Amino acid sequence: MRLAASNFGLVALEWADSQPRLDSYLVRLKQPVERNQKMIQPYVKEVGEYLKRKRREFTFAIDWSTLRSFQRNTLRAVFSIPYGETRTYAEIAAQIGHPLAFRAVGRANATNPMALVIPCHRVIGRDGKLHGYGGGDGLPTKEWLLKMEGEMTT
Repeated sequence: MRLAASNFGLVALEWADSQPRLDSYLVRLKQPVERNQKMIQPYVKEVGEYLKRKRREFTFAIDWSTLRSFQRNTLRAVFSIPYGETRTYAEIAAQIGHPLAFRAVGRANATNPMALVIPCHRVIGRDGKLHGYGGGDGLPTKEWLLKMEGEMTT
């Protein structure tokens, strides 16, 4: 995993093979980027614990200020989905007061800069099927994460 944080919290988390996407995202933010292992260590620790099934929620701060309004509202709703549960794109759209914006909710999830932490893998289609996931190996990674959390069985 690759992480970026500001003085206000986590800004981005990408899969290791997505370094170019992370770099591109950080350039768009127009904020200076400096390597600071000490600053990101708490994030690294908690993400590692999550992936080892020793953590169900994150306690560190998230810097929501880097997100546009609709995406921020959408991802805050996604962030509130409990470990081991799922919601549909339509349910998230209704939750944020835009019941017909389920496709826009999908787009906000597709551009989620903090996968795993903001658990877009917990958002599924109205048909109960997995739709879209840009992290790792795509849908197999989404399925793996949901199985890890106990939401899906083989």
